[in-house]
Amino acid sequence: MGHALSTWGDRMWNFAVAVFLVELYGNSLLLTAVYGLVVAGSVLLLGAIIGDWVDRNPRLKVAQTSLLVQNSCVIACGILLMVVFQFKEQLVELYNGWILTTCYILVITIANIANLASTATSITIQRDWVVVVAGQDSSRLADMNATVRIIDQLTNILAPMLVGQIMAFGSHYIGCGFISGWNLCSMCVEYALLWKVYQKTPALAVKAGQKEQQQELKQLSPTRDLENGQSPEESSQPLMNETSLVANPDSPKQTGCCYQVSEPLRTFKSGWAAYYNQNIFFAGMSLAFLYMTVLGFDCITTGYAYTQGLNGSVLSLLMGASAVSGICGTVAFTWVRKKCGLIRTGFISGVAQLSCLMLCVVSVFAPGSPFDLSVSPFQDIYSHLIGENTLPEHTALTIFNATTDAPAEELPPLQSYMSVSLLFAGVIAARVGLWSFDLTVTQLIQENVIESERGVINGVQNSMNYLLDLLHFIMVILAPNQEAFGLLVIISVSFVAMGHIMYFRFAFKSLGSRLFLCCSPEQKVETDDSPSLPTTV
Repeated sequence: MGHALSTWGDRMWNFAVAVFLVELYGNSLLLTAVYGLVVAGSVLLLGAIIGDWVDRNPRLKVAQTSLLVQNSCVIACGILLMVVFQFKEQLVELYNGWILTTCYILVITIANIANLASTATSITIQRDWVVVVAGQDSSRLADMNATVRIIDQLTNILAPMLVGQIMAFGSHYIGCGFISGWNLCSMCVEYALLWKVYQKTPALAVKAGQKEQQQELKQLSPTRDLENGQSPEESSQPLMNETSLVANPDSPKQTGCCYQVSEPLRTFKSGWAAYYNQNIFFAGMSLAFLYMTVLGFDCITTGYAYTQGLNGSVLSLLMGASAVSGICGTVAFTWVRKKCGLIRTGFISGVAQLSCLMLCVVSVFAPGSPFDLSVSPFQDIYSHLIGENTLPEHTALTIFNATTDAPAEELPPLQSYMSVSLLFAGVIAARVGLWSFDLTVTQLIQENVIESERGVINGVQNSMNYLLDLLHFIMVILAPNQEAFGLLVIISVSFVAMGHIMYFRFAFKSLGSRLFLCCSPEQKVETDDSPSLPTTV
């Protein structure tokens, strides 16, 4: 219930913020690209540090703190957007528009903080709490991951539809107010539900890192006792004193300014080194490469569809269809995993995703596609800098004049929807393979990473995801006009293909020629011979 409330608010905000930024900046993708760039860069730099913070602190404290910060920032950002929408004309005239620019910066900054808090929440709940609750049962863990993902997809259907209808039949001002009010109410309920789950699961109160330290002290004590010729009972108290004395000389160094300043850098370095040494490194990299794409329902694709004439209501319905496709992929994951094993499920999912994305490549050359490399990609940026009318406004004015003077020319707009229809058909169909593949890699990380490093490894994985996500936002900033979007589609499909090649390398190294078996008849035998293989085969 708490996860459903949290994801509902996240989906509403993620959908609405793209439309808000496009609307505020004259139907241009530039502001949405800058927002995505800031978000991706922040998680890239702070992902390992956030994961280390999750590992070092109690689970309940991490979950409650990230929940409060995330919802508070969304509420503040919604209120600020309401002010901008209500008084935009007055803000443009104040100090030559610098007040409005400051509001843009504040919106992006606050929304970025909310995303960082959301990252911490995702790591601690979906990557740590779920594993602890599932225990050592791999099948139960798979079912729980699928259930969490189904909740995500159901909220992805209903939440954008609701806020999209509010913005379509009401206004953007009302949409901002509704999102702020929802987060305020849900924050209180989620806080109480987290505490209730924590009380019902005693295993959440103890982390593996703390237990390992206690065991090391117990093992170290008898060893030093034998060396000193003392019994454990006689020297147990001196050992504690000795430990404290050993730690005291280092305390000035640890509390010094230079040590504290360099600690995040050491955490960053050690986290990435630990991630590189994991046996699921290429599997994680393959998932990260899927983020180097404009073929998802993020702010870039939403903004592009908005410039092609699709309003918020239609976009919300398309996102709902995408969520239905994702649910199908989640259900397919649980079924295929039982039949073929976990690693083979990822391989099959990758083939399915690539096949569906071919429709997106076809859409680039379909009738009605704005693909035209002869148009300068910097024209949209230049027009905003010198204060001229934007390209979408000029195009809309031309179409309006043409339809007013000659009503017989109303057929071309109908034909122009063929390209965008093929694009979204491919994106929606590919979600089946995408979500199944995502669940596969997620469970591989959950089962192959020790508990004491679970937070930092997942933090680095998020950083890798956002690193490739950062590159795709840089591409959009370099080519923000809709005429170059087709080129971005081709590049995106290429990176998705490279990601699945990496996963094939990992899968073939793990299974060899058995990877190409349709079923997994040897899985039961492997369970008896090697306890570590059932979680990956």
